[in-house]
Amino acid sequence: MTARQGTRRPDGGHRVAVTGIGLKTPAGNEVQEAYETVLKARPTASVSALLTERGVSVRIACLVPPFDVESYLTRRELRQIDRAATLLLCAASDAVASARFADCGGLSPERVGVQIGTGMGGLASMEQVTTDHWDSPGDLPVHTVPRTMANSAACRLALRYGYRGACATYSSACASGTTAIGEAARRIRYGELDAVLAGGVDAPVTTVIVGAFAKMRAMSVRNDEPALASRPFDTDRDGFVMAEGAAVLVLERWETALARGATILGEVAGYAENCDAFHIVAPIEDGGMAARCMRRAVADAGLAPAAIGHVNAHGTSTVLNDRAEARAVERVFGAGTLPVTAMKGVTGHLIGGSGALEAALGLLCAARGEVPPIANLRSSPEAGLVDLVRAAARRVPPGRPVLSNSFGFGGQNASLVLIPA
Repeated sequence: MTARQGTRRPDGGHRVAVTGIGLKTPAGNEVQEAYETVLKARPTASVSALLTERGVSVRIACLVPPFDVESYLTRRELRQIDRAATLLLCAASDAVASARFADCGGLSPERVGVQIGTGMGGLASMEQVTTDHWDSPGDLPVHTVPRTMANSAACRLALRYGYRGACATYSSACASGTTAIGEAARRIRYGELDAVLAGGVDAPVTTVIVGAFAKMRAMSVRNDEPALASRPFDTDRDGFVMAEGAAVLVLERWETALARGATILGEVAGYAENCDAFHIVAPIEDGGMAARCMRRAVADAGLAPAAIGHVNAHGTSTVLNDRAEARAVERVFGAGTLPVTAMKGVTGHLIGGSGALEAALGLLCAARGEVPPIANLRSSPEAGLVDLVRAAARRVPPGRPVLSNSFGFGGQNASLVLIPA
């Protein structure tokens, strides 16, 4: 693909540059570490001591490896915020540092925003305080409200850096992180903001949340072999593995990034979202609305489907989602015409954080011309519909755009097209 020229899109809007990435994920707490873990298809699921102790039927999860939290946050801050906000603030700190953006890049703080997606919001914190203080509401911690409100993590991020532009929290289930990045890009494209910290976060490995998903039979029950539990598109899949984590991207107007000498990693070129309006938890079986979402994202980037280099699938490792998504990809691109990967075999499902993580790593994969294999994929009933990458990373021409999908409960569909610089 020929590199885009200039600072404006064909439709006259501002191009949106990605200048920084920060991650706190089960695959690793540094970008290169997470990239290598995904590229080598190394699953991160393990037995959770909390879930085991509480007797939850599903005892496995993908957790963020320990890191020095106090190098990012003061003890006072840590007392005031919950696990999700902690992961988001730490990931954002890395993103800001990698983009050299701590001083807003010389921009007015009122032109810099925060756009964050979360599927669970403050549910984990609400579960904790309810459990601990059910019989003693008078002893509730003073920070209960700011810890449990859904917009807490995003507002803490804006407060930390003094960014005074639009600060919004998106909750579109498992599509939340993708929605946040897409909406952030739109705000830059149309001139509302000059830069945005955009991404997603969730920390849903709790008794009630995991127990509730287990009750729905949406989760893998391979408690005795966690490394084999998450297996997108595989014949023997039996559900997803819950995960925690955060991913944040620094997005800027292309001309602003150039003017300050930033390293541009790539471009958020296309975005679309729609709704199945079919079932509260199941997708449309033929993937029709998801296919429309993908087509619109590709068209929004000013591209034809043939220009896409690979698809980063939502790929949850549930039968209904994988089957519908494979049919949707086949509708848009034809049967077996381009490589399809799915990262949740490695990372598990970060709910609101997944789309942001997959967009970030998908952009790096596209830049380097490497499509990761799908962990634990041996055989697939969808193999006739899509070209699923397995066994080893697939080499492709570097620089071609990647389409990254996220599909959530409620029929929430969101797709991004990212183009390496």
